[in-house]
Amino acid sequence: HHPFQPSERRCDAKEALTSRGCKEPYPPETDETLLMKDKELSASDDIIQLRPQQIDFQLRVGEYVPQTFKVSFKRAEGYPIDLYYLMDLSFSMGDDLDMIKKLSQDMVSTLQSFTKKLRIGFGSFVDKVALPYVSQMKRKRRDPSPHRGTSCQPAFSFQNLLNLTTDTAAFENKVIGQRISANLDSPESGFDAIMQAAVCKDVIGWDDGTKILVYTSDDTLHMAGDGRLSGISEPPDGHCHLSPSGLYDGTRFDYPSIGQLARVLTANNIQLIFAVTKNISAAYEELSKMIPQSVVGVLESDSSNVVQLIKNAYNSLSSSVVLEHHGAPQGLEVAYQAHCTSPSPGPPGLRPWSQRAECKDIKINQQVDFYVQLNMSRCLEQTEFHLSVQGISEQLKVVVKMKCECDCGPVEEASPSCSGHGTLHCGTCSCDPGFLGQACDCQQSEDHVSLDEKCRHGGSSQLCSGHGSCECGKCACQRSFSGQFCECDDSNCAKSNQQLCGGNGKCVCGKCNCSGAYGGEACDCSTHTDRCQTAGRPCSGSGECLCNRCVCKGGFDGDHCSHIPNNCSHAFCSIDKTWVIIGSSVSGILFIGLLIIVISRLLLELSYRRGVPKLRRIPAADQLEGGEAQRYAAIMLLFVSHHLFV
Repeated sequence: HHPFQPSERRCDAKEALTSRGCKEPYPPETDETLLMKDKELSASDDIIQLRPQQIDFQLRVGEYVPQTFKVSFKRAEGYPIDLYYLMDLSFSMGDDLDMIKKLSQDMVSTLQSFTKKLRIGFGSFVDKVALPYVSQMKRKRRDPSPHRGTSCQPAFSFQNLLNLTTDTAAFENKVIGQRISANLDSPESGFDAIMQAAVCKDVIGWDDGTKILVYTSDDTLHMAGDGRLSGISEPPDGHCHLSPSGLYDGTRFDYPSIGQLARVLTANNIQLIFAVTKNISAAYEELSKMIPQSVVGVLESDSSNVVQLIKNAYNSLSSSVVLEHHGAPQGLEVAYQAHCTSPSPGPPGLRPWSQRAECKDIKINQQVDFYVQLNMSRCLEQTEFHLSVQGISEQLKVVVKMKCECDCGPVEEASPSCSGHGTLHCGTCSCDPGFLGQACDCQQSEDHVSLDEKCRHGGSSQLCSGHGSCECGKCACQRSFSGQFCECDDSNCAKSNQQLCGGNGKCVCGKCNCSGAYGGEACDCSTHTDRCQTAGRPCSGSGECLCNRCVCKGGFDGDHCSHIPNNCSHAFCSIDKTWVIIGSSVSGILFIGLLIIVISRLLLELSYRRGVPKLRRIPAADQLEGGEAQRYAAIMLLFVSHHLFV
């Protein structure tokens, strides 16, 4: 901050600080980055896949160089897996249940090939026990089987049958002991089941390893709003509602929405595998696009490929590394660069930043690096947020301390800026006893009346023209005023393009001081001549270049005075073709008319020549009273026809 300007802002744009005499740097380089917790990546018993684990920042609003730090990730072999198998037990899944019973041991063996730290659980679902989803007849409530001779267990919305456990034999036995159920409509209550399996983390027993939920079905599922068919309109509250026996009563809340499921699964870092039959796979593909950390696999009609499907889906999820942030407040901008091929010890360089960090086809023990950039657009309270990799429970805690004011420079006692009679701190003088004024250049013993007179212009009654204060016989002017007596208004100059002095000069005492390339009252007249030049001559030699525009002499116009309005020597003459059109039309009409007359005349002449011989052959016997009249009429007809067009 420049001394003697206590009313000015210490934090401002670089140009404004420079104009007030501030020195670089802008602002002082006092930012701090502290790595509070930075353990090495490790695949030992204490697995560490994300580094660092905590980092602290001091961040300034509108930082000229945003803060950047590196995050490394290496997927460790044998990382713990929690897998919860969620199965549709509606009637059409009978053959699938039989197949799962046969393959449960193979499923466990395949999962144990990924990690020795495996925990597995089991749950099932059908639909809400209410009309129109499930029959309310007493007999059907006990046994909802649609066919005689088959027996089903009563329907339910969702039931947790086995908490996550390392006892794989318990999983196999629980699957073998299941019976099929049935409902009335095709969609199932899969969303209810997924929601409860995710939010009941203490009941299910989710741990800090990789969390996978396998959803198997051969049909679609009910979504938010479908519950209104049964008079159920209250949306789910996102809490666990399992009974002590693990049953969920779905008749209180409507089905969850896709957005609710996506938020719950993301918040609990659960990856979802949809294992569905081919006829409905397209619908689940669209659903998967709206749920992060989810993938779709196509089941055979009898679920015979479920083991391979889970293996492929797990590999697909684990080979993709996505770094994301949680809890960052508005006003704190977070951007990423991903370096996927190899560890990157150097700075990020000039590669573009993006809002997402992802690396694909990453193998076990392959390290990837991400650069994270932070920038603060407005002042916030001290805050913290977290970075994590999808599907991994480890997190990086980022603590950001906001710096909303610029730091002051060192305290300078007996500063020359304070006339040697005061201490300079933050651009302001603290005067020694007996001294006054912004620069401590006035003694308290001086006559204040005589000092005030030095601030009056031409005997005016106002101090400093009413635009400042009198400090030790000198005027301290308000902003936009200057001069010995603050008599100059530095904001009252001509404007151009709605800017003072056209933005090309500085207003000083009511007049524009233009920069070297501009002139005029409002600095709106350029002194350049480049727009006037043509063929090496300004304005084609037929005008004068003023304000970088041609003012043409009489008889010339155009941007470069190269056009003579009344000179037609180079113009194309238009030909009047109207008479050609009229003549052609009239001639055509006359020709067609004459042609019709000639043809008609020829036809009549031919008729006449044929009629005369016939008339002469009329026998004399016919020349009686009636015959005479007939012959006379024929003669008259021939006569008229012969002379009509003559």
